[in-house]
Amino acid sequence: MEKLSLTQIIDKIEAGQLFEAVIDDYSFTLKIEDYAPYVCAAVHDGHKLRKELWDNCLHSSYERWYEDDPATKEMVENHPIVIAGLDSRFEYDLNRAPENAIYEDAWGKPLWKTPLSEEMKSKSLAKHKAFYDVSRALIKKLESMHRICIVYDMHSYNWKRWPREIPTWNLGTQNIDNQRFGNSVESWRQSLSEIRLPNGLSSTASINDTFYGNGYFLKFITSNFKNTLVLATEVAKIYCDEYEQIVFPEVVKTIAKELEVRIPKHAASFLEDHR
Repeated sequence: MEKLSLTQIIDKIEAGQLFEAVIDDYSFTLKIEDYAPYVCAAVHDGHKLRKELWDNCLHSSYERWYEDDPATKEMVENHPIVIAGLDSRFEYDLNRAPENAIYEDAWGKPLWKTPLSEEMKSKSLAKHKAFYDVSRALIKKLESMHRICIVYDMHSYNWKRWPREIPTWNLGTQNIDNQRFGNSVESWRQSLSEIRLPNGLSSTASINDTFYGNGYFLKFITSNFKNTLVLATEVAKIYCDEYEQIVFPEVVKTIAKELEVRIPKHAASFLEDHR
């Protein structure tokens, strides 16, 4: 893995070069082993918070971990194109628009002892912008090569807080072209429901049951690229004990192994149907 500037990363994408890099401010990573017609993204995988913000933050490390999406990059790391955030959503939320990306409060609790200065906000928003500059360059390149592509936008959610039975997998589809891509959505839901998990865990899959695909990452790509489908794919945190902060590696590895087969198969079918 290389450390590259924003300009260097975009230059490599535009030139069609293969590389694996961390941006030089250490806010996200990008791996391109092949310019395949699909991307795996884990925008909330990170947990890092700038040190200069530590003393001003009212939320503990555990509280932040609880709301982040740990291990979502690991679930898709074996695919040819993977982009993943390294910073916690508590510093800036990559899945929110820039004007809403920095929280004042989070999940009913104030986040900062004293309001952030404009300088502190600007540092975080510069990283948000860099991520989207690269995302734009990447999807533009893939559409130029394949005409159409698909993004698997991986997230997780805390299932124990729900007062009802919820699915293992949820697809949020309210902001995509369901008339055009509905069959691809349903085939992805069906594939996820067939995953076999260890420890007696079930693998149910629903559409718009818990979340609806309202994230900025999906909206940004969908509004700028008409031939790219973003599948907001949420997995319940059955792969960890969300109250004890323990990740279950056997479950994470099983999900990764299943997705290593299922994502390329689904992407190939998507291309065949929509080219």
